[in-house]
Amino acid sequence: MLGFPIRHFLKHPVMTLKDVVTNPVDVWTMIHETWVDRSEQKRPQCPYKADDNWEHHLHDHLGLKWPCTERSEFWGLWPEVIRELQTKGIRPGPQSFLGWNDGDAGLVRAIWCLTRHLRPRSVVETGVAHGVTTRFVLEALEMNGTGHLWSIDLPPLERFWRKQVGLAVGDRYPDRWSYIRGSSRRWLPALLSQLGQLDLFIHDSRHSEHNVRFELDRAWAALRPGGALVVDDVDANWGFESFKQTFSGHQSMVCEAEPLHPDSRRFNERGLFGIILKEPTKSGSLMQVA
Repeated sequence: MLGFPIRHFLKHPVMTLKDVVTNPVDVWTMIHETWVDRSEQKRPQCPYKADDNWEHHLHDHLGLKWPCTERSEFWGLWPEVIRELQTKGIRPGPQSFLGWNDGDAGLVRAIWCLTRHLRPRSVVETGVAHGVTTRFVLEALEMNGTGHLWSIDLPPLERFWRKQVGLAVGDRYPDRWSYIRGSSRRWLPALLSQLGQLDLFIHDSRHSEHNVRFELDRAWAALRPGGALVVDDVDANWGFESFKQTFSGHQSMVCEAEPLHPDSRRFNERGLFGIILKEPTKSGSLMQVA
């Protein structure tokens, strides 16, 4: 183990001594999670199967009619956000941020509908990148007239990429958004303790089973009955499947992410995300989150 950090530094010359001195916890977290990722890659991929009618089924589980008007709202905003990124010199879509996608249309549309329908007061996401998903959550909260988003993100050490974090948001909705710079391992437990209850949680940070379970286990304990978890890139690891097995008895689905360019998918050419709806109390319903 002592030799691993040295090899990591040699392969990442952009990680300077200044980075280590000023952000030792974040740097060590990044190194450790990279090592965990490599050890997990020896395991076969989990054979997830996507639900071809996930949008219809999601609205059925929420007790809502399909199609919904909120879906058309999304499609009205989507091209505007993409154009804004393009004017800033970003080519949004697959592998646009350090080899990772911006929020794919299916993923962001699901989050948009959940935010509009559940009208959450407290939303937490991990991972920001260009901030496409972040932007849509904030826009939905603003349309709802209620709610706040906390985003935990460990930005890249490379300054070029660090400057691009949150570009899709810009200076919009400062009263609705709190950006917490650092790893979820460092900041998520304290944030959830501070919030007390959570209505919607979105995982889109490091996609290792180790990290997915760390985040979901803690978010689930704080999640209000009737709330929802959204997990991007479930096909990258076994975390979503493992979590479902541990907390069975709740509605869940695996969904197609719909990247902008279907020929540029990752993870076995699929690009999947997952949703889990926490069952309400016997006297409640999924739509009583707000």
